[in-house]
Amino acid sequence: MKSGKTWKNPDLLLSILKFAENTRVLFACFYAWLTRKISSSLIIINPPQPKIRTMKSRFVFPMLISSLLIFLGSCKKNTGNSESENAADNIIETAAPIQKPITFNVTNNIGGFQQALPALYDSTSKKYPLILFIHGTGELGNGSSDLWMAANVGTPSLIKNKRFPPSFTSNGKNFSFIVLSPQFKAWPTPGDVNAMINYAITKYRVDTSRIYVSGLSMGGGVTWEFASAYTTRVTAIAPICGASGPTNEKAQKIAQGGIAVWAFHNQDDTVVPPSNSVGYVNKINSYNPSKPALITVWPSGGHDAWSKATDPTYKENGMNMYEWLLQYSR
Repeated sequence: MKSGKTWKNPDLLLSILKFAENTRVLFACFYAWLTRKISSSLIIINPPQPKIRTMKSRFVFPMLISSLLIFLGSCKKNTGNSESENAADNIIETAAPIQKPITFNVTNNIGGFQQALPALYDSTSKKYPLILFIHGTGELGNGSSDLWMAANVGTPSLIKNKRFPPSFTSNGKNFSFIVLSPQFKAWPTPGDVNAMINYAITKYRVDTSRIYVSGLSMGGGVTWEFASAYTTRVTAIAPICGASGPTNEKAQKIAQGGIAVWAFHNQDDTVVPPSNSVGYVNKINSYNPSKPALITVWPSGGHDAWSKATDPTYKENGMNMYEWLLQYSR
């Protein structure tokens, strides 16, 4: 807000805005309706007939009351149809996203997931970009009693520790993310990832033109594999120290699919060789993609490249990973 004041109670602000908007619409509609009604019902009376004019005037007030009651019943439908413009949709998020564990069998290999939604999600009607974040082998679990582990690394860890910004700006617009972090029981397939996205689209208000996938180690490898198998499903990917060997076939599919890529790795990673990420990026770019693949290789840090990659304060060309993702939509 221009005054620089921050509303401590967004729900109160929302209620005030909605009440003001509905009141304005109600009286504007009633004024127009009543004007038409009176214009069509008035009878022009000649001066020599005063008794008739007096008789008509008796019913003016009751007619107004009756008209108002009839109007309120009919206008309710009109205001219901006009609520596509929700005042809350224009409020920039200032509160941290809310993350909670959800135990649900999305597939035989997904027993649950960490769900993070914008704080005002339940008050809005708009759609949100989706980040699907895929963990490593150290976070494999049953989706119920083990589900806490899925919030231990990467983006869901930032959300849990209140270090994930409520909103991001891209091309002059503000966005907040839906972030889902499924917990897999075993090494996931591209089909598992696709099933999770299908579930997300069914369950949440997802902007399907802005579906992004990221992950670390095992999750980074699955991110590469998923992008090559479902090229029209994902908009951009951010694989981190991905455990997947590059091939010409997979790289060509990603390049021809128009998928934006920013990969991350540490040069001294002895668990997953940096040649995986470098190989993917070089092969993708050899096919002259519409969006050249990017890579960041830090000189040190071992296997943990995710702490830096997912950190909102780490930026290249003025953008962190999330702002970079938001550049792209289908």
